[in-house]
Amino acid sequence: MTGRSPPILSNGGWDCHVHVVGSPSEYPMVTDRHYTPGAASVDELREHMARHGISNVVIVQPSFYGTDNRCMLDALLSLNGPGRGIAVLADDVSSGELHRLHAAGVRGIRINLESASVRDPSVIGSSLAVWARKIADLGWHIQLYAAPELFSAAADQLAQLPVPTVLDHFAMTSSRADRSDPSLRAVLALLERGSTYVKLSAPYRISADPSQDADRIARLATWLHDANPERILWGTDWPHTNREPGVAAHAISRYRDVPDAVLTQALQPWVHDPRSLQRILIENPQRLYF
Repeated sequence: MTGRSPPILSNGGWDCHVHVVGSPSEYPMVTDRHYTPGAASVDELREHMARHGISNVVIVQPSFYGTDNRCMLDALLSLNGPGRGIAVLADDVSSGELHRLHAAGVRGIRINLESASVRDPSVIGSSLAVWARKIADLGWHIQLYAAPELFSAAADQLAQLPVPTVLDHFAMTSSRADRSDPSLRAVLALLERGSTYVKLSAPYRISADPSQDADRIARLATWLHDANPERILWGTDWPHTNREPGVAAHAISRYRDVPDAVLTQALQPWVHDPRSLQRILIENPQRLYF
């Protein structure tokens, strides 16, 4: 998180994927977590926003907090306006709690299957059906972090849901995939139908070496964008959480070292024209998160 760069947009834009990590004494993590990050405060998030000219952020509930959304909700309260939240919720959450969360700025729920390495298509199918019914009246959406083959298996259901869906991190499509890949074809079809959004975020989650795969990542971003430019979002994945190999789950894994300049320079080959940037950074998120 070093190196200075010009703001992404001089008139502000949305970073649709960030996390806030609080003090362990105030916000304890779940015991069965897969990794442990260090602190990433609201003040540091504000600095990130200022460096990049970002006016609004979407704070996503991370796996290590389970269904305890207090850190995310307190961060929204501290930001006092420019934040929206994506929650992880227990199956028995009440209607009253959902409305309380909406008033606090939450606009969606996250189904995270990737962190637990879930590959069973039946799991995503049942989760989608349950949550779509619960949140449809609120105007929320379902955010999915899952292996790409699960999107392909659930494509028909995703297309028919009464709520939008958002697929994290390039829909987790490998940077090495070509257009014949069944999972990528399913995602492109969902984009074309307008039922699904995809985030251009965290290329390090779809490539072992994003710098070496830069051209392939740009090609994938272009395919996704061209399928439906009104259904593309962008996020930094700040502060770049990382499950370090060989580090015990309860020991601190260092954040990835992603220079600020890399975040802004990557957008240029992904999205070439100012009109598309306006859609991705401002218009699309405003439609989804307000």
